Amino acid sequence: METREKQIYRITLVGSVVNAVLVVLKFVAGVAGHSSAMIADAVHSLSDFATDVVVIGFVRVASKPEDSDHAYGHGKYETLASVIVGIMLVAVGIGLGVEGVTKTIGFFKGEELETPNWWALGAAFVSVISKEWLYHYTAHEGSRLNSPALISNAWHHRSDAYTSLATLAGVAGSVLLGARWRVLDPLAATLVSGFIVWSGWEMIKPGLDELLEKSLSRSEQEELGHIIETTPGVRAYHHLRTRRIGPHRALSVHAKMDPALTLLQAHEIATEVEYRIRERFGDDTYITVHMEPYKQ
Repeated sequence: METREKQIYRITLVGSVVNAVLVVLKFVAGVAGHSSAMIADAVHSLSDFATDVVVIGFVRVASKPEDSDHAYGHGKYETLASVIVGIMLVAVGIGLGVEGVTKTIGFFKGEELETPNWWALGAAFVSVISKEWLYHYTAHEGSRLNSPALISNAWHHRSDAYTSLATLAGVAGSVLLGARWRVLDPLAATLVSGFIVWSGWEMIKPGLDELLEKSLSRSEQEELGHIIETTPGVRAYHHLRTRRIGPHRALSVHAKMDPALTLLQAHEIATEVEYRIRERFGDDTYITVHMEPYKQ
């Protein structure tokens, strides 16, 4: 059976191959089809290819086991990868937005826009279909493997699909409706750029939360508390602290027990707490249980 790391490599490799093909196709179609929008779309696909390389590089590091310098493993490298992908996505979105606004203003000032042809239209259609398929494939596998980097990369695929959809609408308008509708291309690109920037921020925020040691969600903390306090032998608990480390969860808690218990009995109860939590949240959960005497 493939390891998690190898599965992420394989999934990302599929995306990188598709992106490489699309980059070549779009550049050729942009030049042959006289479409500046398609050339810009090719640059967007090139950014997707670059993020694939980032994911592959960081996941290799993130999958390394604990060592003397990283007692909690290297999972946050994967989180850092998702933040980098998000930043790149925001940068691409802003660039597309500025370009769209500039071309739209120029058009209404009387500047001539290039007239694309059927080459560009065909390439945009192929891009929309292939990138939307890549989004669904990568997002599904990212959720299955609990990989924030893969999920971020999936959204980057979808942003490229939306950009290609805008390009398709603009090129189709120019080809089918005539010269006065050429402005559809930069207008659509401007609208989609806002969505791309928002999608990038939606990836950056949870990654920053984790890197800044934000606690697990309230519902997860409540579930953890229920598991701890319903474990036989635990009278109460406090000082529950939680965080994420890449795809894993980490927590520490003070569990209060009968002061008459022997050290061995208290240890067995603490071990049962750990077992129950790992049974619910996974074997890779980092757990520290501090045992305290219960005082009424």
